[in-house]
Amino acid sequence: MPDTREVWLRGPLPDIPPALHPVAHSLLQSREELHATLHGVSPDDLWTRPSGAASIGFHARHAAGSLDRLFTYARGELLTAAQRAALAAEGAPDVRPRMIAVLLAEFDSAVDRALDQLKATDQKTLLEFRGVGRAQLPSTVIGLLFHAAEHTQRHLGQIMTTAKILAGQPKP
Repeated sequence: MPDTREVWLRGPLPDIPPALHPVAHSLLQSREELHATLHGVSPDDLWTRPSGAASIGFHARHAAGSLDRLFTYARGELLTAAQRAALAAEGAPDVRPRMIAVLLAEFDSAVDRALDQLKATDQKTLLEFRGVGRAQLPSTVIGLLFHAAEHTQRHLGQIMTTAKILAGQPKP
């Protein structure tokens, strides 16, 4: 029987430094919510923009991509050309068959990489400076990791709200 409690109430996560449990719990909760929500979305609704709002597909792509980019900065690295190209393409509709499965796999992969990075993060580095973007705006390792978690949840909230709006609209 699956555990229906929110992830943060399920206890410690093995191999994740204790100070980073909130980040890991948040990302795992986001993964569960994305799967639950996208399984109820029709492929026709994936790129729909109700009242001009961003589409579910954009939010799912952006959640995975921004997670990857923020964790890159947390490692003290700059974005690659591939990451910049992915950012530029996040809003472009992709109507390939089984796109929902593709988006879920991309998000799962981003979360898995993030969890691996959290496991390898030395808690002594959490307050170290990290520059963000080409301008190298100031942040820290912990600032980037926590922002990545809350940013991901923010987009999951948008996905869930947009899915509810679309589910209540009459179909043409």
